Amino acid sequence: MCAGYRFVVLYDPKDDSGVRVIDLGAGHANSGETLSGRVISTLKSGALLNDSPGAGYLARKWPEPFKKNGAWPISALRQAFLNGTMERLLEPDDYIRHKVPEFVANGDFGYASGAQEDGYYKVWYSEELRQDEISVDSDVYLLLPAIAKELKAKAARPTVVDVPTPQPPETPVAVTGPLFPLPIDEPTVPVSRKRTITIRGEIPTEVWNRLGRTLIPKLKMGGELSVGLNVSVEVEADTVQGFQMELMQILQDLNIADTVKVELKNEIQIKISVENSIYFQLGAEGFLLDLHR
Repeated sequence: MCAGYRFVVLYDPKDDSGVRVIDLGAGHANSGETLSGRVISTLKSGALLNDSPGAGYLARKWPEPFKKNGAWPISALRQAFLNGTMERLLEPDDYIRHKVPEFVANGDFGYASGAQEDGYYKVWYSEELRQDEISVDSDVYLLLPAIAKELKAKAARPTVVDVPTPQPPETPVAVTGPLFPLPIDEPTVPVSRKRTITIRGEIPTEVWNRLGRTLIPKLKMGGELSVGLNVSVEVEADTVQGFQMELMQILQDLNIADTVKVELKNEIQIKISVENSIYFQLGAEGFLLDLHR
């Protein structure tokens, strides 16, 4: 029965069609190999499935958006193994739980939890990291070794506290006039204690699906929340009208068509000929203007 299955179709965002078709080859019913075993063997032979990628592989695949601060969220790392951005794993959670402590102990990477303004709540590097410290969420990070070394050195640096030098007591001065100053009626000016936080920048595709579950609920905890949308996409000219209508229908289904607009940018070309006429090209339409008159 297994011999009747010949092809496997995988989601592949790097392929133009979005999927990759893999030929399993001719099977033999008496070979003793299961269908799942055939699929796994074929994926491994095509470098599409990996048992245990090493530290060098992760360093080469480190995403560009996370290179600046040197911190790769563990949740984004796990998602990269699942969506085909990197070689897929049979058990990505087991890989993270067992390999990350090994990478940290060997000094290949660092591990941090609890992002703060001046660093992280806890940083591990070149030391034992217990598996119960590993979790797959957005507030734990795999660190590049240079960043981990810097954070560990900063944490080990002693804090210098300036102790003021005691001053001799001042000689008391005789005070004349009323013991307590008379009250002065002054208008009270309310002081605003609210600050506005703005989030701006590019968002990597592997964390798009997590925005609604993590970032948006956190933003709703504040007041006067304002979220805008600025997206541009290139499509073929012969399908742009249908694509635009589909986008408008989606906005109507979400009841945001009155506030979010879909705009189509047209390229305007102007050609001047030697016969004193001007040819305008607006999108797919052309216009000829005669200058003899």
